[in-house]
Amino acid sequence: MTARALTFGAAAAAYERYRPGYPDELADTVLAYAGRPVRTALEVGAGTGKATRLFAGRGIRVTATDPDADMLAELRRQVPAEVTVVRAAFEDLAPAQTYELVFAAASLHWTAPAGRWERVAALLEPGGVFASFGAPLRLADPALAEAVRSARAPFLADDEVPAPDGTPEDATLQWPGTELVRADAFTDVRQVEVARRPTVPARDYVGHLATVSAYLALPGAVRERALAAVLAVLPDRVTLDADLTVHLARRR
Repeated sequence: MTARALTFGAAAAAYERYRPGYPDELADTVLAYAGRPVRTALEVGAGTGKATRLFAGRGIRVTATDPDADMLAELRRQVPAEVTVVRAAFEDLAPAQTYELVFAAASLHWTAPAGRWERVAALLEPGGVFASFGAPLRLADPALAEAVRSARAPFLADDEVPAPDGTPEDATLQWPGTELVRADAFTDVRQVEVARRPTVPARDYVGHLATVSAYLALPGAVRERALAAVLAVLPDRVTLDADLTVHLARRR
């Protein structure tokens, strides 16, 4: 898992181009849950700043952190100058100050489980909000999804990142909510869905796959063959099931 977590920097420009941004409804959901003005936020695993821009655009002073220098170089090109950028893994962050919001956009599963919630709590002021959100981009058409699985099978058996605690996909409460409800430092745990069903060119969807850790971990030549095989079975445009699962919790 750790090796896959460190593959993204090589594809930072593609990550920025092909990964979708986050909708205003997401920020509305998080800030409504907070129930009070949010002025400061820390982002865990900011990548190229897709979520950074969303919350900075609401007037929040965001500190964006990531361990990958290449991802942060791309982030600096994309986010407002007011965003503070720190190169650091989540586990290495020193809680020199606390924040009203700590959030992780499709990145929390790359953090070390031991002490995870104690570290989050140490970065939050009492009553502060933690938010984690993300979802894999999947083809909405089951027949197309099966065609893609068959096309990639000679190169890659699976491109998913399983829930770190083994929670099955059909469980009512998904990870990390399953851990948050057991974390002593947090209360009022909620799970919210934010719908996203974009239709995109097939080449953009394959461009997105090229930024997925399972593909990035393949040898270059094998990755190119796998992506070409996927593209060959797709129509010109595809609709994606990209609904976001949002987990919210409040520090006691």
